[in-house]
Amino acid sequence: MNTQYWEATMEMNQVRYFLAVCEHRNFTHAANASNVSQPSLTTSIKKLEEELGGALFIRDRAGCRLTPLGKLIKPRLTKVLVETREAKAEAIRHARLERVPISIGIGETIGQNAISKAVEQFRTRLPQAEIELIIQPSELLFSGLRSGDFDIVITAENVSPALYRIDHLYRETYKVVVAHDHPLTQLDGISLADLAKVNMLDRPNCEMRDTLHETCADQGHTLYAAYRSNRVDWLIDLARQGWGAVILPITAIPADSSLVSLPIIGMEIERDVVALRYRHQVSRPETKELVKEISRNQFQSIL
Repeated sequence: MNTQYWEATMEMNQVRYFLAVCEHRNFTHAANASNVSQPSLTTSIKKLEEELGGALFIRDRAGCRLTPLGKLIKPRLTKVLVETREAKAEAIRHARLERVPISIGIGETIGQNAISKAVEQFRTRLPQAEIELIIQPSELLFSGLRSGDFDIVITAENVSPALYRIDHLYRETYKVVVAHDHPLTQLDGISLADLAKVNMLDRPNCEMRDTLHETCADQGHTLYAAYRSNRVDWLIDLARQGWGAVILPITAIPADSSLVSLPIIGMEIERDVVALRYRHQVSRPETKELVKEISRNQFQSIL
């Protein structure tokens, strides 16, 4: 047998069997767990002891326990096994080109409808792509983009073009969302005066929140927030139960028969959603293609 092959194969078996005995504290149980006969496992442990120059286990009626030498080498052999498995997995993925990881940071207020459709179409053309979608506050998104944690950040925040490549994705309006049996559904559109008469479900992290409240104040209206949350899904559920009205960008409004969305009269609320890439980070071709895919779908996504 080739000596190099024997060392590479048998040494890892010795490591696995040694750690199995450590876990089960019994040679018979360790052999069963390792799918090997007890004589083979015992022989491998003896060879490992010969190579290391001393006994690794003390065997008695209760089973076995580690010698001082065994305690010394256990953490090292554990690390060897873990790193070997990780290296093998990475090598297989690389050899088969199984993955193209793309990490996307998404602002808390960005609706999923426009993004999810484009991502799925992108993966149809590039099935080996692995997409990571991370929802975070803006300050964490920008720091993550600069540190390389994200390939792309999708946001509605205004940023400096000196630091970021900015690709316009789509422009969207806001609508009032209420339960299908809410009194506001009797109207074709909702005025600020109408909003001032109902319980509002408020999003403190909404980019348009200050503009909305300032416009209402200028017209002599005050919006009352019965509930506040930075989670859109929570507010949608509250609206579905009839507890109030929530103002949402149209890409965040679910297709749900229990909800009705109505336009706001007398005030245009809209925003631009963009994709950001850090200028000091090399942008891979796959990342560029994903940005193009989202941009191509902007009109269909916001209908």
